Amino acid sequence: MLQTIQQTADFLVSQSELKPAIGIILGTGLGGLVEEIKIDKSISYEEIPDFPVSTVEGHSGRLIFGTINEVPILAMQGRFHYYEGYDMKQVTFPVRVMKMMGINTLFVSNASGGLNPDYVVGDIMVINDHINMFGDNPLMGKNENKLGPRFPDMSEPYSKRLTAMALEIGKENNIDLKQGVYVGTTGPTFETPAEYKMFRILGADAVGMSTVPEVIVARHMDMQCFGISIITDSGVPGQIVEVSHEEVQEVAAAAEPKMTKVIKELVSRV
Repeated sequence: MLQTIQQTADFLVSQSELKPAIGIILGTGLGGLVEEIKIDKSISYEEIPDFPVSTVEGHSGRLIFGTINEVPILAMQGRFHYYEGYDMKQVTFPVRVMKMMGINTLFVSNASGGLNPDYVVGDIMVINDHINMFGDNPLMGKNENKLGPRFPDMSEPYSKRLTAMALEIGKENNIDLKQGVYVGTTGPTFETPAEYKMFRILGADAVGMSTVPEVIVARHMDMQCFGISIITDSGVPGQIVEVSHEEVQEVAAAAEPKMTKVIKELVSRV
């Protein structure tokens, strides 16, 4: 595994003279941030050795070298999900590669269902913690000590420093940022009313089908993480309606300019 990660990292390093400082994973309907990137090189996932290929509508499947406000970044336009049939190590492979390329900060974004009754569809939530309900963990199996410790600490999965900076950026730009706990599930079904209720009882503010494995692996490799969710549908009792992937994409796209503003500013300050 270590050799494969290194080979992919070496291939990507050879594709651009930029040395990215920040990795960004763009979730469902959130690929518009790419328009804010001064692109140096764009590579289809299919062209990258040992990379999985995204199969989800709304995930373009491109890796982008570029700059945001002159800061070099590497952006994944489209991620990989457990429900696509990939195992956890495949889902998180790009995070490993980013670290091998010298990236020490990871930004993750997603579309999620709101559980907190104070949230409305279209709200943006900065993730300050998560709950793993995948029934799996990307660190299962033999540990590679060169990647990280056998029992990594998870007392601060999302950087408090980056979270505080994002909330400050929100205030400065009159963007109402919520903050809360994200629960990650396998999908691909949206949640039942009873499941929404259970997750809320457990302490979650939003639910989605990604992010948690990526952050576990990033923290295993001592990367600093920042997470942000767009609330695209409601799991609050009395507000639950039938929802489709297309509707989720539409809500995410509408709220995206605010999220993009926050991430652009945060990149500059990190």
